[in-house]
Amino acid sequence: MAFLIRILVLALIIYLIYRLVMYFTDPRRKLDAVITAKTYYLHDDTKNPRKNFFLAYKGVLFEGEKYTGAQENAFKVVSIFVWTHELKMLMEFTKEDFIFLENEIRKNYPDAAINWKNPIEQLMKKGG
Repeated sequence: MAFLIRILVLALIIYLIYRLVMYFTDPRRKLDAVITAKTYYLHDDTKNPRKNFFLAYKGVLFEGEKYTGAQENAFKVVSIFVWTHELKMLMEFTKEDFIFLENEIRKNYPDAAINWKNPIEQLMKKGG
């Protein structure tokens, strides 16, 4: 009986260590911290074009959906569609902020066309 209790305690300790490591390496936790701090952070798996990326900037969370296509004898991300669910938070943003975000996205996907959901799309079209 004592041996069984020792095994259960050891299993519990291993499980708690596993959960602690998973908590500290969770990208969502870091994303939440960056949103609260209102700084810039891009969470993206560039090796997986099917997985959306998340971008935090000035306290707003953006989501980007990647679309692949054939380009120069290889499949690459050719189009990206970016949106946010927090439209009220965009009041502090300027066109320069969205240009900054586009440039950051282009670092990972230089050949992709970046499209924004309204009302960001309307702002980007104004003035060229």
